[in-house]
Amino acid sequence: MIGLINRIPAPGGLPVTLGLLVAILVHNLTYPVTGMDGILPLIFYLFYGSMFTVATFGLLADVRLRLLALFSSLLLIGAEIANTYAPGIYSPAAVYLSSILYHIVISVVLTIYIFRSTKVMSDVLIAAAAIYLVVGSGFAAIFALIEWIVPGSFVMSSGEAVNWQILFYYSYVTLTTVGYGDVLPIGFLAQSFAIFEAVLGVLYTVILLSRLVGMTGQPSSG
Repeated sequence: MIGLINRIPAPGGLPVTLGLLVAILVHNLTYPVTGMDGILPLIFYLFYGSMFTVATFGLLADVRLRLLALFSSLLLIGAEIANTYAPGIYSPAAVYLSSILYHIVISVVLTIYIFRSTKVMSDVLIAAAAIYLVVGSGFAAIFALIEWIVPGSFVMSSGEAVNWQILFYYSYVTLTTVGYGDVLPIGFLAQSFAIFEAVLGVLYTVILLSRLVGMTGQPSSG
């Protein structure tokens, strides 16, 4: 199996990064279907559980990262199906933990891909945009896990119940430092991670810009 995985080429380039970015945008626009009945959640989970793995295989030839991406995706798909169609006490935690691992893997893959590049090309810029979106959805899983561990860690100003779909929205509001104030973190753990995401969003922009400027200023070889 490892030999087969190793033989799959990693073409990289614009088609892979653009495909990943489009997949993330589709995911971010269609995630409310997870609250529906029927087969739509299953289709969403299969799509979500495959997009980062496909991108990993397309961007890097590292066997360890490919295996880790494949393992985390299978773990995530299984946990999500179980939580939707046969929920148990710990099935939500399994979904959140596997999702966090899944996001960590693609974040590492994209970071390696960006910093290995020597020129600022379209695929690098799109990969940089993709990792920013990955951070937002990854923190949604972290916030959901916090809410599962400590219920009431997040509250809505309207008094409505908080679910992971709302925390998905809250994560991007926090990452972009918009801060509408309709969802509030309560308690040390929730507030600490909310601050961390906001700071990370700002630092990522600064670090990325400095990296891209540095790549632009490098003399071309040959």
